[in-house]
Amino acid sequence: MNPLKHFNARTLDDAVLAANENSLIIAGGTDCLSLLKNSILPIYPQELVNIKTVSELDYIVEEAAGLRIGALTRLADIVESAVVTAEYGVLAEAAKSVASPQIRNMGTIAGNLCQDTRCWYYRCSPFTGKSYFCTRKGGRVCFAVAGDNRYHAILGGKGCFAVNPSDLAVALAALDARITVKGTTSERAIPIKEFYTVQGNILKPHELVTDIWIPRPPPQAKQRFLKFRLRKAIDFAIVSVASIITMEDEVCRDASIVLGAVAPVPLRAAEAEQAIKGKVVNEETAHNAAKASVAGATPLSGNAYKVEIAQALVKRAILF
Repeated sequence: MNPLKHFNARTLDDAVLAANENSLIIAGGTDCLSLLKNSILPIYPQELVNIKTVSELDYIVEEAAGLRIGALTRLADIVESAVVTAEYGVLAEAAKSVASPQIRNMGTIAGNLCQDTRCWYYRCSPFTGKSYFCTRKGGRVCFAVAGDNRYHAILGGKGCFAVNPSDLAVALAALDARITVKGTTSERAIPIKEFYTVQGNILKPHELVTDIWIPRPPPQAKQRFLKFRLRKAIDFAIVSVASIITMEDEVCRDASIVLGAVAPVPLRAAEAEQAIKGKVVNEETAHNAAKASVAGATPLSGNAYKVEIAQALVKRAILF
């Protein structure tokens, strides 16, 4: 790695002040170390800001109306939490699906939400002898459009077709979670659906995620997180689905369905939700909702297979 400074933040204010254009935040470190070692970032940071030393950001607290999770809470702690497993099962399933036990023991919830894209054009190291000045690095070309795009977006791609890699973001979007972001002079609660853009997330210099607040889902709601990947462990999703479906007898009264790894952001499948709300849930309605979930998909040359996988996962989640 290139020489850089290392700063241990002792307080949240210290961390916010240090989080500038020339620094990189490290918590679990499972993603940012590879970014540094392979010189992937368009501008190499001058300082590494360690926030593991900020003790006030590691917690899971049950509140009357929901759950609050600190930014430094490890994925393993989310998986093992009794309250998360019992009442926010879709989040526990998503956290358990991430990588391997070793990575879940290091990775944090905020790190998972803020991780950089896995697009191989973006992450191609200059040490290989070739790098790509793509739209995410300030260029004008998304090389995946005319290149190897088998894992890229089939929905919502515009300028950049890299998909959001976070599993937890998909589950939290289905739960209508809010992300708390602290700056030097203010703090704001952002609905997770507004946290991401085609180019990444909306964090600015001197801003950090401090916690995630999740409203309590209806106790009778069926929660499911499904993830298709080539290998059962380690791999990022090719397609994922998070669903929270509230039933009354055999009729769907409410539904929240979110697709992952098919778009640059976690994608709410609103048309699929409307296809089952107020209807008896059976093979036919689930099939119709599954088709509606990918209505308007515009696959690239190598990823049309994602349409069929998304439909299969949505149908399976509804019939669960």
